Amino acid sequence: MGGYRHLRSFQVTTLIYDGTVAFCERFIDGRSRTHDQMVQAARSGRQNIAEGNRAGGTSSKSELHLTNVARASLEELLLDFEDYLRQRRLPQWDKDSPEARSIRSVAWKKDPTDPTDPTDPTDPTDPTDPTDPTTTGDYARWALYASWLEHENPAIRANALLCLIHQANYLLDQQLIAMEQDFIEGGGYSEQLAAARIAERQRRKNDPTDPADRTDHHFPKCPLCGKIMALRTARQGKNQGSQFWGCTGYPDCKGATPLDPK
Repeated sequence: MGGYRHLRSFQVTTLIYDGTVAFCERFIDGRSRTHDQMVQAARSGRQNIAEGNRAGGTSSKSELHLTNVARASLEELLLDFEDYLRQRRLPQWDKDSPEARSIRSVAWKKDPTDPTDPTDPTDPTDPTDPTDPTTTGDYARWALYASWLEHENPAIRANALLCLIHQANYLLDQQLIAMEQDFIEGGGYSEQLAAARIAERQRRKNDPTDPADRTDHHFPKCPLCGKIMALRTARQGKNQGSQFWGCTGYPDCKGATPLDPK
């Protein structure tokens, strides 16, 4: 935990944040609400990845929540750039257009100076000149996209940022899938404590010699196996974001019941 600077999603959202700030300073009235909203959405996309990654050691639920916030902020920013192009009758690149493909190809080019990394030429541990900070890390990454992100044509800048946002969203979607599985299988420290507490209650309930209260008024039983259920949050599908009771025996038991609104 805390290694967020090596996450590809964080590296791409840093590009998006810097590119959005430069775009808004150049093409959006600084007094407009749109200017502030776009910059804040780009910032949120980056900062929440870092905050979620740091929180992951304690709570997988917090990491999932903050990463989802980052994903939602980038979706908001995506719409802002699409609106900019549409409202000014400027062209938006198709995902398979030569322009979009050329931007996507940057992330797949082999770095000839780094034989250990066949796909990413932007790793901050692979400086061109260690004595010059402008050739390392975020600076080097920006240089790879500078011809688009510093272009005088706002349509080219906006379309390039749209391509990068799509890349970041794809990376975050994959990240969220992995986090969800980790959460289900073990969770962070707080979730493990909650599971241990539930397990202890179950043990006491089944132990006739234990004088502790053997009733549990907070956690329902699984309708399939009878184990105590835990509160879960749906991360995808039509019920995404809603809470439900899931069996603590998952994945062996997939029992689930809706959350009682009362």
